[in-house]
Amino acid sequence: MEEPDTEPPLVVVPGADPSARQLCFAWGPAEVLVCETRFGRADAGEGAPGSSRVFVVRRDQDIYIQTLRKLFNESHGIFMGLQRSEEELAGKSRKAQLVQVSKNYRSVIRACMEDMHQAAVSTRDPALQGQYSTQVSILSAMELIWNLCEILFVEAAAAGLLLLRLLDWVRLHVCDVDSMVREVLSSENPSKHKLFWNVVDVFVLQGRMDEARHLLSKEVTANPTSMNMYKILDDLMKKMPMPSLGNTQTLTELELKWQHWHEECQRFLQDGTFASNPHMESICKILVGDEDAILEKKELMTTWYHFLVTRLLYSHPTVKPMELRFYAQSSMDLFLGGESSPEPLDMILMAAFEFEMHQVIKECSIVLSNWWFVAHLTDLLDHCKLLQSHNLYFGSNMREFLLLEYASGLFSHHSLWQLGVDYFDHCPEFGRVYLELHIERIPLNTEQKALKVLRICEQRQMHEQVRSICKIMAMKALRNNRLGSALSWSIRAKDAAFATLISDRFLKDYCERGCFSDLDLIDNLGPSMLLSDRLTFLGKYREFHRLYGEKRFPEAARLLLTLMTAHIAPCSFWMTLLTDALPLLEQKEIIFSAEQTYELMRCLEDLTAGNVDKQKFQEDDVETTKVEMLRLALARNLARVIVKEGTVEGS
Repeated sequence: MEEPDTEPPLVVVPGADPSARQLCFAWGPAEVLVCETRFGRADAGEGAPGSSRVFVVRRDQDIYIQTLRKLFNESHGIFMGLQRSEEELAGKSRKAQLVQVSKNYRSVIRACMEDMHQAAVSTRDPALQGQYSTQVSILSAMELIWNLCEILFVEAAAAGLLLLRLLDWVRLHVCDVDSMVREVLSSENPSKHKLFWNVVDVFVLQGRMDEARHLLSKEVTANPTSMNMYKILDDLMKKMPMPSLGNTQTLTELELKWQHWHEECQRFLQDGTFASNPHMESICKILVGDEDAILEKKELMTTWYHFLVTRLLYSHPTVKPMELRFYAQSSMDLFLGGESSPEPLDMILMAAFEFEMHQVIKECSIVLSNWWFVAHLTDLLDHCKLLQSHNLYFGSNMREFLLLEYASGLFSHHSLWQLGVDYFDHCPEFGRVYLELHIERIPLNTEQKALKVLRICEQRQMHEQVRSICKIMAMKALRNNRLGSALSWSIRAKDAAFATLISDRFLKDYCERGCFSDLDLIDNLGPSMLLSDRLTFLGKYREFHRLYGEKRFPEAARLLLTLMTAHIAPCSFWMTLLTDALPLLEQKEIIFSAEQTYELMRCLEDLTAGNVDKQKFQEDDVETTKVEMLRLALARNLARVIVKEGTVEGS
């Protein structure tokens, strides 16, 4: 997968005119931003004035189709189950498990295809109808390719069983005749219906002998003269040897029986047994594997791979897997006959028949419109131990590269990014690096989404991303003046500087309003208050108010004094603390001891002694009044304490 075989297609951005203005662009993880500049083209003169437009070009548009959500969501569960499956299962048990996983993937594709078809039928919008029809075709091709890969690579069907699986594949995916059968059987005279022999031929081409014989019996009822030919043909169809799942016969025995049956069919054909009935003669020619006779039914088979399976059924029913490539190439050449060139789907199927797994993945990566298919198919093949030897030249193996691409696309969606996390988890080499880069780009529109992203990061010990998310949410909350939320996020981020900033905002609000907001948060800071000195002060200052409210004045007084003497409180807040001490100084009961009162006096003098503060207190009458009231209260309290202590000592 070094380089694509073809040049990438030109993407036209509707509305952008590169001939009038120069365009600039910026690559993102899953999209490209294209914007118009104010500069005109060199050959077009100066750019026209006006506003510039920005275009978002997404590389994986399918993830935005609502009806494909089922495909992404349900396949995620299958993927995770496969990663968790018991690796110790070996041999047949492991193969059966992997085949079941493959069938589960196919059932999701088919369910999604049916939903898309229903949406196409029910919509009245022609544009939407076209979009849905295109998606139905893509999903149908995906299931076709996946089923063939399941037969050839996952199940690795051996000779004999291989043909049975290919017949089931053709019946499921190619030339659906159910509607034709219903139309024929519902008519008054089925054998006279214009499509009667077409239906019989299709049944024979697909090896559905019982159904073909049932229809032929209706021909005999209507035309008794053909009874003898019918009995011979019916007997030949009934006796046709076929490999079966429960049959214990060897391939050699099957080949011998088939050879005898084939010679018998040729004998009746050479004897001219069916010469009078061209339809029955044509069927007998198909039974002997006449390629010209089979090719005459080209319109009924519609595809070269249907022709391939029919050709194998009647010429080489015990074909071995490694022989398929020769039959496949010649069948495609015969069927197309030079009239048309192979489509991309034909080349993918041919690569599968040639057992070129890497070519299948490469072609699908180029042709299909998203990474879902190649990512999940490659993961399954990797679990089958089929891709172990193929490493890419830039470090990662093919499985991881495709899973990383798919998961990166999911991260551009507003909700599917959660699925992408699990895909990155199962990419051992580069998954964590990709996850770290992508998770930082998730827009954190709500706190609920932020908490979800945070939980993902915490579970994976992505500490740097945890801090980044918390800082972003804290800043958003601060801008919206939601201080409680901002403080909570900053504590979670363990950001001491930001916690200090928010604590200052709390204290400023308190000074302006006289009360605290978000009391529940501040009351329950616990050990988190030790994150920064300012946060510690905020928590302890709130505790002082709580003690004061509970009339536990001695404890409140000791805490208030500690906040000042231990220099936990910012100097700018000392006047507020000293003012809070006033009611305690005026209490009838003495709260502050003489030593504590001296400490308060020293704090007051330290506060007013500074040159800046001294000038402020001299110019501000309110502040001067506060200082005088504090000095008076402290002097009175000291006098009361001295009298009380002297009385106690004297007694």
